[in-house]
Amino acid sequence: MKNQNESASHHKSVQQITHRFHQQHPLVLEAEQSNEGLKADYDGCGELLSAPCFTCIHCNYHLHKQCAEAPPSLPNHPLHPKHSDKGFFLQQRPHNWVYGCALCKEKRNIFFYRCNWCYFSIDIKCAQLSSSFKLSQLSKHDIHQHPLTFIESPMAIDVFKRLNCSWCHEPLTDAIYLCPDCPSFIIHKKCLDKLPTKIDHLTHRLHRLILNRSDSDYFCSLYHFNINVECAWPRSTVEDRSHHQHPFTLLRRQHSFICDACGTEGNYISYICSTCSLIVHKDCTSLPRIVKFSRHDHCIFHKYFLKDLTRQDCKICFKEVRLECGSYSCRKPGCNYVVHVNCVLEDKSLYKVIDEEKQCEELEEKSMQSSIIRVIELNEAGEATKIQHFSHQHCLVLADKMEEEIDRKCDGCMLPISNIFYYCSECPFFLHKTCAEMPRIKQHWFRQSNATLNFDSFIWCAFCNQYFSGFFYRTKEFWNMCLRCAKVADIIECEGHLHFLFFDFKCKEKCNGCGKTNWYGGSFRCGKCRFALDFGCLTLPHSALHKIDEHKLKLTYHDDKEQSYCDICEEYRDPSLWYYSCSICDTSAHPKCVLGQFPFLKDGSILLECCRKCYCALKFFRKFEGYPECFNCRKLCQEEILKCGKSTCSYIVHYKCYRGY
Repeated sequence: MKNQNESASHHKSVQQITHRFHQQHPLVLEAEQSNEGLKADYDGCGELLSAPCFTCIHCNYHLHKQCAEAPPSLPNHPLHPKHSDKGFFLQQRPHNWVYGCALCKEKRNIFFYRCNWCYFSIDIKCAQLSSSFKLSQLSKHDIHQHPLTFIESPMAIDVFKRLNCSWCHEPLTDAIYLCPDCPSFIIHKKCLDKLPTKIDHLTHRLHRLILNRSDSDYFCSLYHFNINVECAWPRSTVEDRSHHQHPFTLLRRQHSFICDACGTEGNYISYICSTCSLIVHKDCTSLPRIVKFSRHDHCIFHKYFLKDLTRQDCKICFKEVRLECGSYSCRKPGCNYVVHVNCVLEDKSLYKVIDEEKQCEELEEKSMQSSIIRVIELNEAGEATKIQHFSHQHCLVLADKMEEEIDRKCDGCMLPISNIFYYCSECPFFLHKTCAEMPRIKQHWFRQSNATLNFDSFIWCAFCNQYFSGFFYRTKEFWNMCLRCAKVADIIECEGHLHFLFFDFKCKEKCNGCGKTNWYGGSFRCGKCRFALDFGCLTLPHSALHKIDEHKLKLTYHDDKEQSYCDICEEYRDPSLWYYSCSICDTSAHPKCVLGQFPFLKDGSILLECCRKCYCALKFFRKFEGYPECFNCRKLCQEEILKCGKSTCSYIVHYKCYRGY
């Protein structure tokens, strides 16, 4: 049955749909169990796939039929009567979402319903469960600042089977109270009823701690000491052989310690393994043993110490790893990859917990390059000399140099052709060999989720902040990454700097190439000095042609002059920033003046926007013969223009006029 979220391609039985959260390809219904063992990878509810389900064969995207057909909105929800008249709307959680589900408290990149007036949200699975399970109305309790929901039989709801009481840490087998507004507050009714108002606590022996009823914390007002309900009475023993082979025992202390699991300082509450002589944080008792980290090709394993190694720097923050303390490292022979525990686990979107070691081999097999070319001819050395590429209708032939000295750009990355490449003998189409061999599905180090290779003529890269034509990768968060950015590793060497650079998601330094500050997304930075680069400067062409000089202008990183001017715009040029120059002619210019506003756009690129006369598609051109009059400002078109793609239509407009610049 067709609902507001999808459009069906068959009237009797829906076999193919286009879902609002995955519009680039149709989803095909698989009625029988053929995906056993696959994870939905947070595409819908994040649970194990089972038939019937909808699948995109291009993007490895899966939805249970129930999730795919979920209503786009709910009229109200028993956990949130405050705005019951406003409605709850189905959304796809962005990667950096900080609020958890009001019922199960999880934070996942999945479908959820959100209140239109506040931050209340509930996962799609919990919404389905709670709508069929009667919850008691919210009631004000004198021990907590928010109204609490009473659930008489929590074990009837699957999500509660893996949670524990905040006070006694036992499973939620009896009646409970939960707070939809506080992620950590779930407590047995019997525990809440007998929760003491004053306690003596070993972490603060000087005074008794008093229960703060508004925050559900215990505190000492004289010393400004606070401890929450969950930590006030931690469990005495933690035993989970999937994380450590021996039980951990609670040790209360008043002094700091260095955690053997993560190598950082801890206070007050610790756990010890007397068999292994380990002392760890409470949270470190359950560290994942194996993780697949987006910034490394192989699975990495947690170890409490690393022997037979000399000094090691973390491959994320590039500060020293304490070899006598816990860290994550790669087991592959010759792969010297070691990282801090907290650097790996800081961002949940960058890693995936692996339950069994055999899953590592399965992941590595899946991460092998998915071919996008069909080989037609091979030479004696085994090189593909003639191929069919998914992006072009004709066969492509391998070459190592241009027959004529002409400025040709790769139709994949839009950079000049300078090395071995494929070309089409029937039309002007060129691809670097490396661009032609890029995988169709790639797990980029910037995200744990897979990205799919596509091609388009006019699109925006979220990394270098440029419009471009050609190939790009699209992530499940709907971020587009051009091929130039996709080829950049997270640890690089750059001609413009003495030391190597690594990507830091939290870096807010000014870029040494352009002088701009990247306030979101991070930058590449040096671990030894205050040097940073953004994606835009890092992917600039090393050389470029401009009519101001007969020679190629070279990207230059340092200028010894105290004052400099651009030979194109004749305005001041900051000598500390990157520029293009010709050493023969002593020419220098701003990168933007040399490359133009759209260096990576191909003439004739088609926009999504329409002509304002006949509503046909518009095409982009750098200049147009005859310099016609702009439809908007009535001035001659001597710079970038948009032209109606219909041959009989005369609509031509400056790009900046059309976009309102």
